[in-house]
Amino acid sequence: MSNRYIGQPMKRLEDGKLIQGQGQYLADLTTQNLLHVVLVRSPYAHARLGQIDPSEALQIPGVVAIYTSKDLPHIFAPASGARDSKVAPHPVLARDTVRYVGEPVAAIVATSLAAAEDAALQIYVDYDPLPAHPVPLQALYADPLHPELQTNIALQRTTRSGDSAEAFQKAHKVVRAQLLQQRVAPAPMEPRGILASWDGIREVLTVWSSTQMPHDLRSAVAEKLGLAENQVRVITPDVGGAFGAKINVYPEEILVAYLAKNLGKSVRWVEGRGESFSATIHGRAQVAELEMAFDADGKILGLRGRVVADLGAYALETTLGNVPGTILMLQGPYEIPTVELEMLGVYTNATPTGAYRGAGRPEATYYLERLMDMGARELGLDPAEIRRRNFIQGPFPYKTRTGAKYDSGAYAEVLQKLLEVSRYQVLRAEQAQARSQGRLVGIGLCSYVEITGYGWDTGGVRINPDGSAVIFTGTSPHGQGTQNAFVQIVAERLGLSPDRISVVQGDTLAIPYGMGTAGSRTLSVGGSAVLKAADEVRAKVQRIAAHLLEAAPEDIDLLEQGWGVRGTDQSVSLEQVIATAFNPRKLPPGLEPGLEGHASFALKDANYPFGAHLAMVEVDPETGQISILRYIAVDDCGLVVNPLLFEGQQHGGIAQGIGQALYEGMRYDAEGQNLTASLLEYALPRADQIPWMEPHRHQTPSPTNPLGVKGVGEAGAIAATPAVVNAVLDALGLAHLDMPLTPEKVWKQISL
Repeated sequence: MSNRYIGQPMKRLEDGKLIQGQGQYLADLTTQNLLHVVLVRSPYAHARLGQIDPSEALQIPGVVAIYTSKDLPHIFAPASGARDSKVAPHPVLARDTVRYVGEPVAAIVATSLAAAEDAALQIYVDYDPLPAHPVPLQALYADPLHPELQTNIALQRTTRSGDSAEAFQKAHKVVRAQLLQQRVAPAPMEPRGILASWDGIREVLTVWSSTQMPHDLRSAVAEKLGLAENQVRVITPDVGGAFGAKINVYPEEILVAYLAKNLGKSVRWVEGRGESFSATIHGRAQVAELEMAFDADGKILGLRGRVVADLGAYALETTLGNVPGTILMLQGPYEIPTVELEMLGVYTNATPTGAYRGAGRPEATYYLERLMDMGARELGLDPAEIRRRNFIQGPFPYKTRTGAKYDSGAYAEVLQKLLEVSRYQVLRAEQAQARSQGRLVGIGLCSYVEITGYGWDTGGVRINPDGSAVIFTGTSPHGQGTQNAFVQIVAERLGLSPDRISVVQGDTLAIPYGMGTAGSRTLSVGGSAVLKAADEVRAKVQRIAAHLLEAAPEDIDLLEQGWGVRGTDQSVSLEQVIATAFNPRKLPPGLEPGLEGHASFALKDANYPFGAHLAMVEVDPETGQISILRYIAVDDCGLVVNPLLFEGQQHGGIAQGIGQALYEGMRYDAEGQNLTASLLEYALPRADQIPWMEPHRHQTPSPTNPLGVKGVGEAGAIAATPAVVNAVLDALGLAHLDMPLTPEKVWKQISL
């Protein structure tokens, strides 16, 4: 594949309208006679639900209806889980019992948002509080939140490979730690929202939603409302970030769709920021008790322990997937001869958890990279050296002890590149000099491997008579800039100018089937489908050009001067090919008019990006404040279609990883009250707290797809957290300290 467009840093196509304020987000949409929904949410983490009296609220002008669970069919949000898991689906509105602060109890429908908000304050709800268990290690032994399940353990599995007992018995050193992955909020710039409109004449429900999965939402709405899928159309307008949180189909989406159909009206709900902190899934939320055995040379002998995941009160579609993903990736880039790992998923009186940028991989990488640094400390080895001694060398594909099948890897090479571009030995010398002056300077490393890509997707390419082209894709955007990548692929294969190509996505009427965007799958799966569709069009272009030039199609190629016979100066322009394609009388026999291709691509095996990151920090001993002096990343995601998009994903992921390491964390009190339910309490990092980043790339093509690409959207969020934590602990000379490493927490350690 040439590099006329692929591999070039093309600016993002969608940014112009967004910068000019011309984007159309869910809250910008409106229809005639639009009704607004406000939800009454539980102030208790656990309580029996008694009488709900809406009589005073119904007197407020503009209130159309008030719904409780008694007014609805017995419907739940979709939930996913393996056969050995105990699934507690989320009711659309609470029935009998509430199980977390923020669970929806009643829905007010009004002609204005103000009227609905006023009515919400006038609804009387009788709660009988029950004991709350927001901490997973406590909930393990508490009375079941869902009595019908008879336990709070939703998932329990053990992964074993090799003789763990023998490995630990003969170990030279064993490091042990309880490692916390605190709850964090995805906090997209645009919270969730949905607008649904019922057309009673055509009996069609149109749904606009800020979802990552329009086709999944279509299927869920159709199933829950008893409609055929062709009676539901889902459209995603501009989506202001998602980070995995908008994969799930939430109770509010099913509820609003039901209300629109039941009332025969257009109904909209837009999540407030406070609601987002209590009702949208949280990420991470695990505690691991792990130990790693080393021999005298620093080689890993074994890994064992357990990971307990806080599921929150109910299972949504992504809730039960994080902890298996953590176990799957707990070998990382290292040779680990023996593993014995238990995983537990536990229901608690807290907001449900789910997929958040990385979804299991950040947790696994954090655990491994903390243990590797602890091992280096115990053995007196440089952190880079202990990693180098333990890297998987291949051959690839490589089957891990935890069940992953790595497609390709060059783990030692990316670490070496990181050490070279960062001038690692110079940094260590600068650190030593700073320490001699009494400054607390630390350097942290992270080597990681993650899993991306799954499933199948669809793609289509159509060249119009005027020479413009349209790409259709079953993936769905929420800020990644993937339109560019698709355009560059099609421009490369067909010789079109990128500014003549548009992309249609996020509309289930225009694209009948698709799997949306999640797991960094867009380019490897969706891009491969688009490539196949483009190649269908290319084959037709070659046939038409061959017909015009009286040559064989296999001799036709895309040349500088147009479509011509390879090795000659004979060619025709794409415009000539298009003119012929839309004139049936000029086409060769057996060829239908038009230039259009449709394809699907199924990923048989996942792909496994990898990389190495370095953070250099300084800690102020007077305040505990942490300054990141340098941040350097080397990521390998196979072929890079657009370096600007690649670096943008690096930047965004690293910023979120730094946020978890230093600032962010959801906190609950003993009664299950969320103490961080606003931006006043939840400390998202500011722009001035994110350092200048030094992004680099390494390219090891993946054999899993025709583009040779792997995902990069989650890499920074996976690698930055342990790199920064390792750097801070190196500065402090500590073996471990749980995140977030806030100034108060760090200052207390310095003051001991």
